[in-house]
Amino acid sequence: MPERTGSPVDGDHVFPVRVYYEDTDAAGIVYHASYLRFAERARTEMVRATGMEQGRVLAETGLAFAVRRMEIDYRAPARLDDLLDVATRLTEIGGASLRVEQTIRRAGTVLVRLFVKLGCIDRAGRAVRLPPAIRAALQHIA
Repeated sequence: MPERTGSPVDGDHVFPVRVYYEDTDAAGIVYHASYLRFAERARTEMVRATGMEQGRVLAETGLAFAVRRMEIDYRAPARLDDLLDVATRLTEIGGASLRVEQTIRRAGTVLVRLFVKLGCIDRAGRAVRLPPAIRAALQHIA
């Protein structure tokens, strides 16, 4: 079982998520937008695993990552109390962007796949190139 902050497994960063009541609809099935929260937590923990805490990066550099584009393929539902794993893989580092693939599984069965493009932005919301130190930290997980 991966630790709470996640752990590397076969080139992916794997983050465990338990489905709580607040994540579900009236039928006890995970509400579609809850998967976005699960994926965001997993991406945050993947970046944290490089030694970068996003709050510290924002405070020190004025830079943050924002979702620019996302494609989601819902294949099967998760339900209340399920234990899920969110596998995150950094697939591309661009000049001012990152591409990430995420797979949400229950006991090895793929439930949801996400393809995410993140942009590096400044405090004004403008795209900026990735600084060399951030690029170097990310290349360790790419």
